Amino acid sequence: MTKTLRPIRVCLIMHSTRSDNLGVGALTVSEVAILRDLAARLGRKIEFTVFDWKDARTPYVSGSDIRIVDFGGKELLDPRKYFATARRSDMVIDIGAGDSFADIYGAKRLRRMFIMKYLAHLAGTPLILAPQTIGPFTRASSRFLARLSMKWSAVVASRDKLSTQAARDLGITNIVEASDVALRLPYDAPAPRAAEGPVRVGLNVSGLLFGGGYTGKNEFGLTMDYPALVRDIIRHFRALGCEVHLVPHVLVASGPMQGEDDSAASEKLAAEFPGTVIAPRFASPSEAKSYIAGLDFFLGARMHACIAAFSSGVPVIPMAYSRKFEGLFGSIGFTRTVDCTKETPEAILQKIRAGFEDRAAVKAEADAALARGKAKLLEYENALLAVMRGIRD
Repeated sequence: MTKTLRPIRVCLIMHSTRSDNLGVGALTVSEVAILRDLAARLGRKIEFTVFDWKDARTPYVSGSDIRIVDFGGKELLDPRKYFATARRSDMVIDIGAGDSFADIYGAKRLRRMFIMKYLAHLAGTPLILAPQTIGPFTRASSRFLARLSMKWSAVVASRDKLSTQAARDLGITNIVEASDVALRLPYDAPAPRAAEGPVRVGLNVSGLLFGGGYTGKNEFGLTMDYPALVRDIIRHFRALGCEVHLVPHVLVASGPMQGEDDSAASEKLAAEFPGTVIAPRFASPSEAKSYIAGLDFFLGARMHACIAAFSSGVPVIPMAYSRKFEGLFGSIGFTRTVDCTKETPEAILQKIRAGFEDRAAVKAEADAALARGKAKLLEYENALLAVMRGIRD
C-alpha cells in the first residue's frame, strides 16, 4: 500500500496577497501558480503560509491551501510566530517584493528583509531567493549581510543578467539566472473585436514619477519633465485618432503610500483630455493583465504593467526609471525599452512613434523574447523542483 505523503509546507516572505501595487501582487499570484503546478507533478498537496503586510485590500490570492498572517513592525519586534512557522516549514521563499533587495529604497526596508532572512537561516529551513532584482548595494554592511545570506541560501535566483553580475561581484557563484515569475501570471484572453474600430493605446502613468518621486525632488534622476512627456504622448496618439486608455497599476486609496497612486494622476490627465478612457480600479493583478491584453499597443513606467502587455502578446514600449527594466527585458533580448533617466523627451517620443508605426515588428520581437524568458524561468522551476523532491514525510 502506497503511503500518502503529507503536504509540502511553504512559507512565503516579501510576497503580498493584497498589495496596492499590483506588480508586487503579480509576483505572488504567479509564484503560487508555479508551486501548485510543481506539487501536482510530484503528486503532493501543498500548503502556503504568507506573511503579508496589513493592506486594506481584499486578498487576491486565495484557496484552501493559503493561510495569510498579518505582519508588520510590531511582529518584527516579536517575531516568534514567524520563526516558529519558518521552523516547521519545508521551504521559506523570499521574492524581495521584486526589487527591494537593494539599498536604493532605504535602510529600513532592507533591514526588515535581513531580519526575516536570518531568522529563516536560524530556523534551519532552506531559504530560496525567488527571481528578483539583486542590488545595487552601496553600503559595506549591506554587501556583507547580502553576501552571507546568499551563501547560506538553498537557491539564489536572479531575474536578469545585471542582478546575476551583482551577486557574482559579491562572490556568489551558484546562481540561477531566470526571469520574472509574472511571465506566468494567469489572465483571461480578450474576445475578438471588430477590426475597423480605433487603435487602442494603453498608457500607464506612474503616480510616483508624476509627483516627482517620493520626495518630489526627482531622486530617480529623470532627464525630463515626466508630466510634460506624458501629456505629449497623449496628444500624439489622440491626433492619430487612437483611443487612449490610461491604465493605473498601483492603486492606493488612502494612507501613507498615497503618493504612489497611479489613479490620481490618470484622473487628472483624463480631465485635461476629455474622451480619454480610464481603466477600472482592478481588483487583482490578473484582472489588470486581462484588461491590458485587450489593447493594441502599450507603454508605461510601471514595469509589471509592461510585463502584463509583453506576456499577453501586446506590443509594448517600457519606460524605464531604474536599471531593473533594462536588466529584465534586455536579458531576454527585448531592446525596445526607453530610458527616462538618460534620454531626452524628444528621443523617447521618436522611439515611441517608431514602435507604434511598426507594431508588428515590436510584437514579433516581444514574442521571441517571451519564449526566451519562459525558458529561463524554467530553470528556476527546475531548481524548486529539485528542492521539493528532497522533502520527505
